[in-house]
Amino acid sequence: MSSARLLHDDVLRRLARAREALHDEFVEALRLDALARGAGLSEKQFRRLFEQTYGETPGRFLARVRIGRAKELLARGASVTEACVGVGFSSLGSFSTKFSSETGRSPRQFQRELRAVGSVPARLVALYVPLCFLAHVPAVILAPAPGR
Repeated sequence: MSSARLLHDDVLRRLARAREALHDEFVEALRLDALARGAGLSEKQFRRLFEQTYGETPGRFLARVRIGRAKELLARGASVTEACVGVGFSSLGSFSTKFSSETGRSPRQFQRELRAVGSVPARLVALYVPLCFLAHVPAVILAPAPGR
């Protein structure tokens, strides 16, 4: 049984609002003290309750959101520098180090691997279906129409 205490609904709502702010405003340099103040908690309480509730610290959550968005930008053809600035990093070195530690490869390697797989033209992105989903499509739908 977990030793974690249940949080009051109001505290949970305030933590959720802070988490949403971190997620939605990941490019901004949101300060922990401002987030804690907005949640009506001390910094120490905020950090502890955030980690207890979400399983990661606010800083770790923010890094994960930023790197996820950077991966999207890189996949769409943005340069490493554009992705770095686009997700709120001010140092290319810090961005590359954090990206590498999160993904196990440098941003440039990540792009090369994606290009090796091939890219989907922008006008066809809405039509793209990953192959793993095709295993769940009945063969009748995939079969060519009679007479073709």
